[in-house]
Amino acid sequence: MLCYVLPHVLALLAVSWSRPQPNPLSPDTVDLINKANSTWTARLNFENVDHRYIKSLCGTILGGPRLPDRMRFEEDLSLPDSFDSRDQWPNCNTIGQIRDQGSCGSCWAFGAVEAMSDRFCIQSSGKISVEISAEDLLSCCEGCGMGCYGGFPAAAWDFWTKIGLVTGGLYGSSVGCRPYTITPCEHHMNGSRPPCSGEQETPPCVRQCVQGYSPSYTEDRHFGQRSYSVPSDPQQIMAEIYKNGPVEAAFSVYEDFLLYKTGVYQHVTGALLGGHAIKILGWGEENSTPYWLAANSWNTDWGDQGYFKILRGKNHCGIEGEIVAGLPKL
Repeated sequence: MLCYVLPHVLALLAVSWSRPQPNPLSPDTVDLINKANSTWTARLNFENVDHRYIKSLCGTILGGPRLPDRMRFEEDLSLPDSFDSRDQWPNCNTIGQIRDQGSCGSCWAFGAVEAMSDRFCIQSSGKISVEISAEDLLSCCEGCGMGCYGGFPAAAWDFWTKIGLVTGGLYGSSVGCRPYTITPCEHHMNGSRPPCSGEQETPPCVRQCVQGYSPSYTEDRHFGQRSYSVPSDPQQIMAEIYKNGPVEAAFSVYEDFLLYKTGVYQHVTGALLGGHAIKILGWGEENSTPYWLAANSWNTDWGDQGYFKILRGKNHCGIEGEIVAGLPKL
């Protein structure tokens, strides 16, 4: 689905389209967006980054298999005007965690395990606090797609309910059975991480925990009770988050999204890069513009400390079209 372009920027874009377009990650593009008087501001989140890496970030295959829809909540359900899962469930630390997928198109796996981790805590009233392993899902789910080269969010949730997933934290964290092994990379010129390069190969499926971790791989598996698609209706998506916790969403990413800093994102300029998956944890309204609040997996130096807001209620860039979630087996 193509994104809706704001009417008040069409005149400016008509002029820009008539001349050669700037580098999508250049200061010229940042200026173009910020002068468009849109609902968001841009900045250079990536500098001197291999273009193959930029493409690799979008590893979600859109329009893939779909899980059965969850039964709709009652239409008269009373929902607040704004909601943030971090405030609703403050004892669940994973809700506020920003991960880093590195040079791998594993966003489909990250969006899934982030929401699964949150839901274990939420549905157990804080008694279960785990970080579900993105590495285990990425490397061992053969039916989920192509690992670092793209995957299906719905298949990830189905795998969780049928096969189960072990625990595993961030790169270098030593948390859980299978922590993430792909190194975070440096988006900026003067950072301490290695430079971002092309897409990395998918790690091998190793069905054993790191040395020194107990219980065993089989004993550490955590399962979903059931998984489902959420109806593509903003009220139903809000109700799902409000009652059960954050969800995974997939949408189309355009080049200008890479430059997001603050505000409510709406596509302004740039070519389509591919599909991307993230975690939606809330909603609200900013300067009369309704938004979804989402956590990205590009580390905290991207966007608004790793988070972003995107237009709510218009299926902008398809953000409301492929929502998946599930309930954990406690």
